[in-house]
This record gives sequence, C-alpha cells and structure tokens, in this order.
Amino acid sequence: MSKKHPVIAITGSSGAGTTTVKDAFQHICFRLKLKAAVVEGDSFHRYDRARMRELIAKAQVENSHFSHFSLEANLLKDLEQLFKTYGETGSGKIRHYVHSHEEGHRLGGHEPGTFTPWQDIEPNTDLLFYEGLHGAVVAEDVDIARYADLKVGVVPIVNLEWIQKIHRDTAERGYKPEDVTATILRRMHDYVNIITPQFSQTDINFQRVPTVDTSNPFISRDIPTADESFVIIRFKDPDRFNPNFPYLLTIIKDSFMSRRNSIVVPGGKVGLAMELIFMPIIQKMMEERG
Repeated sequence: MSKKHPVIAITGSSGAGTTTVKDAFQHICFRLKLKAAVVEGDSFHRYDRARMRELIAKAQVENSHFSHFSLEANLLKDLEQLFKTYGETGSGKIRHYVHSHEEGHRLGGHEPGTFTPWQDIEPNTDLLFYEGLHGAVVAEDVDIARYADLKVGVVPIVNLEWIQKIHRDTAERGYKPEDVTATILRRMHDYVNIITPQFSQTDINFQRVPTVDTSNPFISRDIPTADESFVIIRFKDPDRFNPNFPYLLTIIKDSFMSRRNSIVVPGGKVGLAMELIFMPIIQKMMEERG
C-alpha cells in the first residue's frame, strides 16, 4: 500500500458490471483533474486466445479444472509485482489484450485474441486503476490484495450475473446460449475457489439484487433493468473510510440501512452512490499524497 502512488482495484467476474464502477472513477478523475494509469485484467492472462482454447479443450478431455479464472491461467505474480512497484515508484509494465478487430486496429494492427508488447506506464500518473478478475487474490504464493489501497468488489447475485453474461456473450460475441452455459459450468470450480474468496478481501462491495423473478437464468429473455433492482453496498470496515451514511440516506431517495455497515440504494442510483462514496476517498488519498 502506498500514500504516494495509490492503487485501486476493481474486482468482478465477466459480466458482473465492473464498467459502472470504472465510469464513476473516470468522472471523479475528470472533476479532480487526476491522471490515472488504467490496467485491464485481461492483459494479465498468461495465454493468447488460440492457446487458451487448446488448453481448455485439453482440460475437458482430462476432466480437470482450467479456465480464465484459474490461477495458473494468469500472470498473477506479475500483477502483484505491478501493484507493488507502482506503489513504491509510480511506474511499472503493462500491456493490452486485443478483444476485437476494431480494437486491434486502434492499438496498432494486432490480431484479436493477442497481446500488445509490454510497455512502461506513462509517467506522472496520480493513481493506478485496475479492473479485472483478480484484483484481490490471496493464494499460497501470491498476495495481490495487500498492495491495493482501495479494493472494490462488484458482485451481482449469481443468477443475475449468469443472465448478464449469457446476454452479453450472445449479443456481442456471437456465442450460442448453450455454449455460454457450458462455459459457466466449466468455470464453476474456479469461481467458487478463486473469484468468490476475493470478496472477503475487498473494502467495499456492490451487490445488485433484482426485484423480478430470475429463478431460471438460462431462459431469461432480457436482463432486469436498473430500476428493477436494488444494490447493497457493504463496507468491510466503516471506520476506515468513514462513510457519511446520514448524508447518503438524505441524498439518495428510497435508500435505507440494512445493517450497520450496509446501505441499500435503488439500482438506478448506483452510479450516483458510487461517486458520492468514492469522491471523498479519492480526495483524501490525494491530500495524503501531497
């Protein structure tokens, strides 16, 4: 952890909704005139798309557990070192994972499913912002969580998470629903043992809960809207960040406290809630940074 070079890690599985948190931080950085080093979790995958498919197929034949969630499928020691190095010096090595032809063209002509070369983080950034699968991993030989100054978890209830992933992968990536379902099942062991434990390490969790029936996510025709949801915001240690709960309850209509460390807000207000919560945290980080 570092006061001079803060590291913020946003952790959530594919389709969980981490982009909403990313947008909130972008708004805050714009208002405070901060320059952030952005790190994509996908860029720390160990294998490119073609090799990953080969290894997944091999694991299926061998009836073993292997997925993008797996520790061995990612360069987690390198990610841990990046957090540590950035906290100490404000520098480090990053790269990009190319998701599409359009992105590859924008990044210099790289093929989808490959990585750009490693390069130094742009100098004179104010903080590092990570968004991905493994921002708070603690395992036998790696402890990424210890080097993050603020850890945020984005965790919809699991049926909603599955609905969001099925709709995203079929609409944006051209997969068949049965293929996405197979992927969910194949990843379940790693989800339970690698992804879920991170949400005990995170400082603040955002869990979206729909108010419509999602009992069978595999036949759902649409994703519950924000207005059909509530979001539970849980602070692991309220004394650390000292959230102003009375202020939040006043500003965010129809919000309420469910426990001493948890506030519930309407789904359509979660972006506002994030900015109200994160703004004073980032301001304090910058004051301590000097």
